[in-house]
Amino acid sequence: MNGSFFQPVDAAKVPRFAGHSTFMRLPAVTSAAGLDIALVGIPWDGGTTNRAGARHGPREVRNQSSLMRRVHHVSGTEPFSIANVADVGDLSVNPIDLIDGLSRIEKGMAEIVTAGAIPLSVGGDHLTTLPVLRALATGGPIGLIHFDAHSDTNDCYFGDNPYTHGTPFRRAIEEGLLDPVRIVQIGIRGSIYDAGEHDWAKQQGVRIIYMEEFVSRGAEDVMREACEIVGGLPTYVTFDIDSIDPSMAPGTGTPETGGFTTREAQQMIRLLAGVRIVGADVVEVSPPFDLAGMTALAGATMMFELLCVIAKQVEERRKASQI
Repeated sequence: MNGSFFQPVDAAKVPRFAGHSTFMRLPAVTSAAGLDIALVGIPWDGGTTNRAGARHGPREVRNQSSLMRRVHHVSGTEPFSIANVADVGDLSVNPIDLIDGLSRIEKGMAEIVTAGAIPLSVGGDHLTTLPVLRALATGGPIGLIHFDAHSDTNDCYFGDNPYTHGTPFRRAIEEGLLDPVRIVQIGIRGSIYDAGEHDWAKQQGVRIIYMEEFVSRGAEDVMREACEIVGGLPTYVTFDIDSIDPSMAPGTGTPETGGFTTREAQQMIRLLAGVRIVGADVVEVSPPFDLAGMTALAGATMMFELLCVIAKQVEERRKASQI
């Protein structure tokens, strides 16, 4: 630890391919107590409807995150110097029982939240976000900024099965975890099951920004609106790696052509500076479909971008409390 904050292993002293594999080479701890931000893996893809493999995402993102250094080159943010951050390991999961898997994730995340840390997790498929929201939204519905190729507000799959990675935000709205008028989904695209697939979400008040609108307006204008939608109230940020074009992030369960560049994705996350983030995740990194680790590297990079934004907010709150 440097002062009171944990520090990553220095790559100039211990090469990146050596030592323990943890998120950003930070210490591995068994509890979130004393942390400002808890980095956590959710190795579970029990909600996947086609190409499984996101259960392996956290391990490979840890590997690729060894390429992250100490300082953000644009903002100058040094997250490990202004917030106490560590890797709290993986949540307990059940790969053969979906309902028990959701329960285990909720319980594990609740322990992190109760300890006072902001969770920044890596999935896992997008259904993992639902139990995280259950743990976070105990005081009432929160807002959501959602980067994705898919709205994930469908109802049921394969008969009357309500829990898949295509349904988490419909369930979250129904359960009162999310305030639908404070939800914005960015980057939605691709063929859909039927012409009215997104009608339910829109009827609830969800703002869907399709990729074509993003392209015509640009990142700054879109993110200005997104920040206005969620306002200054508690907000969760979820980043599905399939929001990025598969030419840059092929290792995912449901790739959709025509997505963000990695540079556009970085720019949008940096524009979250004014949002009151209570938690965030990167999901749907599926190493079995990846090439040379490029999707996991994109996931680790988005995780670092989110970490810098959240750490800066932690620093600002700490300073405000000392006035």
